[in-house]
Amino acid sequence: MRTPTKKDIEQAFETVSKYAHRTPVLTSKSINSMLGCSVFFKCENFQKVGAFKFRGAANAVFSLSNGQSAKGVCTHSSGNHAAALAVAAAIRGIPSYIVMPSNAPAIKRKAVEGYGAKIFTCEPTQDAREKELERVRIETGSTFIHPYENFEVICGQGTASLELLDEVKGLQTVITPVGGGGLFSGTLIYTKETNPSIEVYAGEPQNADDAYRSLRDGTLHPSINPNTIADGLRTSLCPLTLSIIQKYADGILTVSEESIVKAMRLVWERMKIVIEPSSAVPVAAIMQNREVFKGKRVGVIISGGNVDVKNLPF
Repeated sequence: MRTPTKKDIEQAFETVSKYAHRTPVLTSKSINSMLGCSVFFKCENFQKVGAFKFRGAANAVFSLSNGQSAKGVCTHSSGNHAAALAVAAAIRGIPSYIVMPSNAPAIKRKAVEGYGAKIFTCEPTQDAREKELERVRIETGSTFIHPYENFEVICGQGTASLELLDEVKGLQTVITPVGGGGLFSGTLIYTKETNPSIEVYAGEPQNADDAYRSLRDGTLHPSINPNTIADGLRTSLCPLTLSIIQKYADGILTVSEESIVKAMRLVWERMKIVIEPSSAVPVAAIMQNREVFKGKRVGVIISGGNVDVKNLPF
């Protein structure tokens, strides 16, 4: 698979901007004071389906030929990519088939069903996901849109940083969460090929630190039984996302579960916006690594805001 470039992300923006929201960039003087840097939050929690994932899904779905799209699209996802693909497919008027693990948050499953997708449930392991998806793909003839190991998806995710850099001048650092690496990869490509002097990091839970270990060791480490509240970050990198991260990343910063909850609560209370645990991970990374960000202009991509409010961690 070809590695995307800045030009590919700019082309994706032509497609994505027709369907996705241009999300706001918010700031908080109190958070800046607490963290010791100027933070600019790119709020993808206000995106369609409440997550950045709609960007990649929309670009992938609308990049399919009429022949490819006729039998629909399929994927495996614990939530946000599933919802994003279901909505993008509905806009195009094609069916969507989603394989979800049995432990996916109830609110995300309900949302996916509400968007019109047909759901298939599997055990919460990568092997089970992949086997059930292959069965569904063969049965339906649909096109598999991987949550991150997909050229068009990565290009679509990169459009969030395109908007961020267009709106906020003089950024010195950008940080995103990392799970499978689609958002991080798209952000790295666009940011580094626009201005190589901007540092780009990812935050990752210590309890699901496969990306950190993969970057450190130069080889893919699968995510095995990750026990983190950040359910969107339990997936593993793929060869494509690892290669992009190896080329461009300034580092991956791991954070404790305690700090994720603390960061999530901080944003809820100070900014009055709903973010999910995965979105709090980059904020937690700043909290735990103040020397890296001290005095800088920092762009944070808030990846999503899909939370089961009956089960808040605080």
